[in-house]
Amino acid sequence: MAEFEPKLIAFCCSNCATSAANVCEAIGLSTPGNVDVVRIPCTGRVDILHLLKAFEIGADGAYVAGCSDGNCQFRDGNIKAKRRVARAKKLLDEVGVGGDRLEMYNMSASMGPEFAKMARKMTERIRELGPSPLRKK
Repeated sequence: MAEFEPKLIAFCCSNCATSAANVCEAIGLSTPGNVDVVRIPCTGRVDILHLLKAFEIGADGAYVAGCSDGNCQFRDGNIKAKRRVARAKKLLDEVGVGGDRLEMYNMSASMGPEFAKMARKMTERIRELGPSPLRKK
């Protein structure tokens, strides 16, 4: 039987996380090919509905990657995102999808290796959890 390859959606801040992904690529580190990156101006723009929609359209997992705490270009966008991710995790638990399928990560623009590590860590977590209950067969 073939190993399950999860589909992940990453909502990445255009200032920090997207830059970290670019650093990762520039130094030759690979990230899993199963992660679709959605570039956003700030993680503060991610709404709970965006996070839930990721699962509705077939993602097995999702994460939000933004600026380090206290370093958001838009002051407190990453703090707002962290609160929204926490609420969405609770909702995913309540409906039986599982809050462990969603995570929030913080990083600076120079953290390319950490970006790659985060993508691999999330892929492994979702691989262990198996396909999302919402995944269409």
